Amino acid sequence: MPLGIGVDLGGTNARAAVVDADTGEIVAAHKEPLRDRTPAGVVEIVRHAIGEATSAASVVPGVFGAVGVGVAGQCLGRTGVVLNAPNLGWRDIAFGELLRDALGVPVRVANDLSVAAWGEKRFGAAKGIDDVVLVFVGSGVGSGLILDGRLYDGAQGVAGEFGHVKVTPLRAETAVRRCGCGDWGCLEAYTSGVNVATRVREELAAGARTAIFERVGGDLARVTASLVDDAYRAGDAYARALWAEVGELLGTAIANLVTVLNPARLILGGGVLLGCPALGELVRRTFDAKVSKSAGKGLSIEHAWLGDDAGVIGAAVLP
Repeated sequence: MPLGIGVDLGGTNARAAVVDADTGEIVAAHKEPLRDRTPAGVVEIVRHAIGEATSAASVVPGVFGAVGVGVAGQCLGRTGVVLNAPNLGWRDIAFGELLRDALGVPVRVANDLSVAAWGEKRFGAAKGIDDVVLVFVGSGVGSGLILDGRLYDGAQGVAGEFGHVKVTPLRAETAVRRCGCGDWGCLEAYTSGVNVATRVREELAAGARTAIFERVGGDLARVTASLVDDAYRAGDAYARALWAEVGELLGTAIANLVTVLNPARLILGGGVLLGCPALGELVRRTFDAKVSKSAGKGLSIEHAWLGDDAGVIGAAVLP
């Protein structure tokens, strides 16, 4: 069977897998914590993870034509340059070249959600579909785009940065919440799991009245988006107001994305979208009301099938 090597490089771990390129089955995998986040340190961690995965699969890295890597950050097309990976503290790092020199084989690098979308296209919820939008809402917010059967990178290689579309005025005094990218008004600043939890902690500390405080026993570090969802379903007024806002923002933004791109399939993924059912209903209600009727006609909506494996599977078969 033809095999590929895929690497999912997140903010805390690097996971490498040997994948059957015909079926998408993971033959062997190995995860390493990112103890050293410098480019040279990450290269060594990835190299070791690949070595462990290939050893477990009883193959040697040299038999592979290339290694695919999905990075949680902005990548300059297929050049291998990581423009910005906030969780790693990287800007303008030629990671593909560094890893290629260490491994002795070609390396393909892409944004992690583009890679996940490609995995779903090949083996998951979008198999056989040529026009696909994947939207992920978890600790961050992003998307992956498949247009005319091809992974779409855009002219500068940064297509799909859905979390950084602006949903409020840009002025600091009106936008209220600042994104990790440094801009004001980004969708991610208002809707990601990390930012929702941060907002709730701030508002609880400022005296907001909500059952969420009792649910965490006064320990604000325990606040999560899923607790907001639980409180919403229990009728908590604070949670209902917050989820109404987040659902409106997400549903509108996703509707606009579908209206512009007219995909045949919309795939939803991430712990916030899939793990918060009340929010999911609000997002869907807003989406249905705001997507253009022509773009919505014939659109099918699926949850992601591949879960946490989408990154390594998609990376292993990157075109």
